[in-house]
Amino acid sequence: MSSILLVRHGQASFGAADYDELSRTGHEQSRLLGAALAARGVVPDLVVTGGMRRHAQTAAGVLDGAGWSTPADVDRGWSEFDHLQVLAVHDQPTTAGGESEKAAFQRWFEEATRRWTSGDHDESYDESFAAFTARVGAALDRLADALPRSGTAVVLTSGGPVAWAAASLLADGEPTRTDLWLRLNPVSINTGTSTVVRGSRGTTLVTFNAADHLSPDLITYR
Repeated sequence: MSSILLVRHGQASFGAADYDELSRTGHEQSRLLGAALAARGVVPDLVVTGGMRRHAQTAAGVLDGAGWSTPADVDRGWSEFDHLQVLAVHDQPTTAGGESEKAAFQRWFEEATRRWTSGDHDESYDESFAAFTARVGAALDRLADALPRSGTAVVLTSGGPVAWAAASLLADGEPTRTDLWLRLNPVSINTGTSTVVRGSRGTTLVTFNAADHLSPDLITYR
């Protein structure tokens, strides 16, 4: 049986001019995950990253924390969807009375992603939700096919691809998978780890969003 560990990147720089850069906390989360995986005896046959800088930085921290020398391969199939474009084409809602800026942003993000996932406005986006999910599904299939029997891969990616991999393995058909993705994506923890196994029963999700390597003060969602 082979195993694929899907890891959401460490905390990025939310609110900064360049989001695609790990914060100090993000670097620490990454090193702690690497140390925890090594302590569990995990030795990867493959390390794969998406195409974002935050993915590469998370990989560097995990490799450092674990003491692994496995080179990281880039597969852009694991890159995140363009959340900035998804937000930009959806009008920002007016802040409700007494609502915090953080809560208003979360509401905007959820409304914008629902519009994107609906498929009713595909012409507004460079990558439709259907194209995104097909890309992530293909990346998961490629990786599962490339792993030797009893092999292990660690994938440094983003919340969107992790949530879709989980939703696609847990739910049958549409709209159930999309509805589940909309629920899983917002709760993805930075460096949270989801485990997918492939064996005689096919490809199966066995854990989602595990973050026991983090103390409560290091658990972040964006």
